[in-house]
Amino acid sequence: MKKLFLVIGAPGSGKTTDAEIISKNNSDSMVHYSTGELLRAEVASGSELGKRIDSFTSRGNLVPLEIVVKTIVDAISNAPKNVVLIDGYPRSVEQMTELDKILQDKNDITLASVIEVEVSEQTACDRVLGRARGADDNVEVFNNRMRVFQEPLKDIQEFYSKKGILHKINGERTIEEITSEMEVFIKSKI
Repeated sequence: MKKLFLVIGAPGSGKTTDAEIISKNNSDSMVHYSTGELLRAEVASGSELGKRIDSFTSRGNLVPLEIVVKTIVDAISNAPKNVVLIDGYPRSVEQMTELDKILQDKNDITLASVIEVEVSEQTACDRVLGRARGADDNVEVFNNRMRVFQEPLKDIQEFYSKKGILHKINGERTIEEITSEMEVFIKSKI
């Protein structure tokens, strides 16, 4: 039985870094996938699918539901470990409900928890513009990404709260403090 942990948070919340560190510390039992990295790898491959993905991500917009859900479910199903951390998913109510529907039909995967790394909008902006990796890291694109993140957030929080699996972590602390708390929480669920 695979245990799935979704790590959500604003752009720049540190969710990818946190999940990477935890999976490295527990490489014998955990694997981490970033939705963004899975999609960027497809773009980098130069495939037709990659070009379609790029036409959305280069503007800070969401990739169509069926592409993202297929990418995520394939990654979980093919994961070499039983504990799977995926960050940056879900980003919309549609992504959330589609994954929920698919997981109801899967006897080999259980959604153990959704962990939200909470940071202020100012902290998120400072971090994203401070790292400025590429063309998608500027104020205009950040503001769009933040709006895209915030619009469905209350519905996502409510949905997973009702299921009793939403866990919030303060992302305004040091990486060590955040990952330590997150790792202890994840281990308490497996």
